[in-house]
Amino acid sequence: MNMHKAFLCAAAIAVFSLQAGAREITEIRFGTDPGNAPFEFKNKDGKLAGFDIDLGEAVCAQLKAKCTWVENDFDGMIPALKAKKFDVINASMSITEKRLKEIDFSNRVTLSPARMIARAGANLQPTPESLKGKRIGVQQGTTHETFGKEKLARNGVDVVTYAKNDQIYADLQSGRLDAGLMDAVEAEEGFLKKPAGKGFAFAGPVLKDEKIFGSGTGFGVRKGDTDLKNALNKALAELKANGTYKKIMTKWFTSDVSGD
Repeated sequence: MNMHKAFLCAAAIAVFSLQAGAREITEIRFGTDPGNAPFEFKNKDGKLAGFDIDLGEAVCAQLKAKCTWVENDFDGMIPALKAKKFDVINASMSITEKRLKEIDFSNRVTLSPARMIARAGANLQPTPESLKGKRIGVQQGTTHETFGKEKLARNGVDVVTYAKNDQIYADLQSGRLDAGLMDAVEAEEGFLKKPAGKGFAFAGPVLKDEKIFGSGTGFGVRKGDTDLKNALNKALAELKANGTYKKIMTKWFTSDVSGD
């Protein structure tokens, strides 16, 4: 009896060890979409730069893993992840109920509200009544597009989709758009504070709808890729604890986007 119990105990320990053993992460292939400064864009040398790029490199360094970057349009990120074109979506993707049905997410990476921008003095509000007959730009595949289509387009607003926010800024300047809806920090740091953003400002209050906008952004991974998700969470926690996250954040933003 004692031998039998000992055998069962040893077997249970062996099974537990197999279940607890995580695979070693030696390379992380990040999928990103440059064109959304200051989160991810290309600098004058044509190299990837931005908050998400620096944070991704820091995560790889923390895990002693090789970093590989794959460019992909934002609206095709989830299909590309599922097709194993890359391993992690690193493109300031919001964690929403809808997306959680398709992929998993790491713990929160950033938290920044959605806001609308327009020409200063335009007296526009992010409501169907104020925007009726107007043209508002949103990026394809984003929560901002979802809000635009569900809350505005159904009520007489012309919601125009773009591949990248840079294109929205250009059409705002040319007058082809009356307003743009996007991440507040991205709009402020990537446009309003730049010479190109002169004469533009936030229009109306912060938009609040957690069902649409989610609870912040995270690293997106394939369903069941638990080892990678755990490794990302571990590295992210360590980078926050040792001050690296804050150093990267203050390099790119004037406000706290951690959501902590």
